[in-house]
Amino acid sequence: MITAENIKTTIESSLPCEHVQVEGDDGRHFSALIVSAEFNGKNTVQQHQLVYKSLGDKMKQEVHALSMRTLTPEQWGQES
Repeated sequence: MITAENIKTTIESSLPCEHVQVEGDDGRHFSALIVSAEFNGKNTVQQHQLVYKSLGDKMKQEVHALSMRTLTPEQWGQES
């Protein structure tokens, strides 16, 4: 069974991130906050596509649902 920590590590290993937080305890449904400079100049759909690409086959086989919030470092700084 995949864990929130597995998802976090997978995202961080293939997408340069300033911050990643993943929650979920049933092994199938997760929510994530991902902050990356890679999101600069991209719309929300494009940002989510980058995250899905970083997860690769895990999204097809192990993760049933991933709710995510993606922010640029500037957006995250404004919220903090």
